Amino acid sequence: MSKNLDISNFLPHRAPMLMVSGITYIDADSAIGEFNINDDCIFVQDNILKEPGLIENAAQVCSAIVGQSYFEEDDLDGKSNNITGYISAIKKITILQLPKVNDTIITKAKLISRFDTEGVSICTIEGSTFKNDELIVACTLNFLIHEI
Repeated sequence: MSKNLDISNFLPHRAPMLMVSGITYIDADSAIGEFNINDDCIFVQDNILKEPGLIENAAQVCSAIVGQSYFEEDDLDGKSNNITGYISAIKKITILQLPKVNDTIITKAKLISRFDTEGVSICTIEGSTFKNDELIVACTLNFLIHEI
């Protein structure tokens, strides 16, 4: 378990596409990330985080579960970062509410399945996003993650 990781060390995303402020929990099968929504976010329109931003947030937290296995165990700074990943399919997504600027959302991800070959992982991950303990997004995403 790792806490309070600087996710920017482990994801290829940078502003304005970085949609996770930090990972507060991660283990082999799950992750929890938070995102503090600010008004300069690329997916904010009329003070509301739009659907693509919620999907991207969920994808970034979800991909951290499998992505971490490509890093050295003691690498907490992301120096061994040599992977990239893609959403290969959105199997299911339900968006119940759109959060606003200055809200903090918490996304919880759980690994459902994973298949590994040489340098490539194909996986399915469920994500649930909450605002003030209220479910606002439920999704199931497929990913292709590989070494570069």
